[in-house]
Amino acid sequence: MLDTARRTARPGRPSFGVMTAPSQVAYDDIVRVWREADEVPEIEHAWLFDHLMPIFGDPYGPTFEGWALLSALAAQTRRLRLGVMVTSNRFRPPALLAKIATTVDVVSGGRLDFGIGVGSRPRPPEAWREYPAHGLPFHDPAQAVASLAEACVLIKRLWTEEKPFDFHGEHHRLTGAFGNPKPVQRPHPPILVGGRSSATLRVAAAHADLWNVPGGDIDDVVRRSALLDRYCADIGRDPASVVRSIHLPVDTGRPDAVRDAVGEALEAGFRHVVLGLPAPFPEGIARWVADEVIRPSVG
Repeated sequence: MLDTARRTARPGRPSFGVMTAPSQVAYDDIVRVWREADEVPEIEHAWLFDHLMPIFGDPYGPTFEGWALLSALAAQTRRLRLGVMVTSNRFRPPALLAKIATTVDVVSGGRLDFGIGVGSRPRPPEAWREYPAHGLPFHDPAQAVASLAEACVLIKRLWTEEKPFDFHGEHHRLTGAFGNPKPVQRPHPPILVGGRSSATLRVAAAHADLWNVPGGDIDDVVRRSALLDRYCADIGRDPASVVRSIHLPVDTGRPDAVRDAVGEALEAGFRHVVLGLPAPFPEGIARWVADEVIRPSVG
């Protein structure tokens, strides 16, 4: 457990969700897990990732496009909040992404949590090949983060402004931009920014309702959370207004280890826990997560 110096106590009841990477699995398997999760009250949100090619397993195996799949899953669930963790800002122009996200929020009846980030990291290296394979540019990190910051501004404006506007930024230029329909959620869906770099944390401080980071090294995660606190304070924002979210992998053969990781995350102040499910998805995995991980962690 965390010692006193590493505690970052934050108010609020924790919420738990699941991540189903839409890769190396069939569509029917993903639908099965999401429908099951939709019936498990302890699971409050569900997520996909945003890759166009596999980043694990068979490099030529199947991978579904995240937003199209999310819309289909939104139509087949009734309760779960849902999102892509996280959208690569490198894949789609921000105005197009705003339109796609609005459509999903409407289809879901206002259940979208809008996850966005810079895009692929240096690890895993398999993620880099999807850019040339799809004719997409891969900009240097500084340019990519600056583009993400502009995208967050643009997307919020498209979701909220009632008249057309022009935007002439360094990375994005729009003329007569306007979003209609608007999202169901007002003023807009919650924004989750994912990433751990200092530059991305500054974007999260400015724009995020939630900040997500992959788990693994709890000490590093705690340091990153403290850095986000500082960046929020620098711009006059209450750090507690940004919900801390963490992604933790699930190993069904080691439930004690999963529970320990969840306990450390909760003690470190992370109130939004996303449990990454192993592929292929075992039968009854959503119920197993509730029984073996979530209930023991909060009971």
